[in-house]
Amino acid sequence: MSAKVGAGGTAHRLRNGLKRALLWLVLALLLWQGWYLGWVVWWRYVDPGESSFMAHRLAVLQEKNPKAELRHRWTDYAKIAVSLKRAVIAAEDDKFIDHEGFDWAGIQKALEKNQRKGKIVAGGSTISQQLAKNLFLSADKTPWRKAQEALITVWLELLWDKRRILEVYLNVVEWGEGVFGADAAARRYFGVGAGQLSAEQAARLAVMLPAPRKFEKNPYSGYMNQRTQVILARMPHASVP
Repeated sequence: MSAKVGAGGTAHRLRNGLKRALLWLVLALLLWQGWYLGWVVWWRYVDPGESSFMAHRLAVLQEKNPKAELRHRWTDYAKIAVSLKRAVIAAEDDKFIDHEGFDWAGIQKALEKNQRKGKIVAGGSTISQQLAKNLFLSADKTPWRKAQEALITVWLELLWDKRRILEVYLNVVEWGEGVFGADAAARRYFGVGAGQLSAEQAARLAVMLPAPRKFEKNPYSGYMNQRTQVILARMPHASVP
């Protein structure tokens, strides 16, 4: 009898221990998500000084050169050339104005293309998704990171308007080795501010976005020239917030 009671007590304590552990785990996850949500709300009104990806790239650069610094200067939305806004939307996310954070048709096309190629060659991520990743997360392609990216994307779309999303994106996206944001990119490649970019210059910058550190090595390659003309043709049809 006592053995049964002892076994029952042990099982009871084990169940209680598991319940407490699960409760603490849920609480930790809620606090962690609250931390992300808090920053999303804060950055709705306050311009981010540095993104997670910027911090990562700076650390990589400083491993080679401890004095390395990023080229980055915040530029308000109204001071960024409309041509660059159109070019980026035309190149990266032509449904940006209309979708709620996810381009399901684009994701399906990317999956089909990757299946045909037998490797990942297309992502289908929207500007909102890219911003969520750049602001908070790493470049790892793990299921957990993608799930977190999706959740942050939902928050961005709910709490920010499209104008703010595009403004922050244009200011934190990478445009070359240590080059972040529209103004730094415009000065690095064309010697002008973000507000003085021509349509052709804007299109060329937009073409660089999928792999800026690769394309900056040969910004006038045959591919870059051809793709720039494609984006130039699309730009008049791009809707800008």
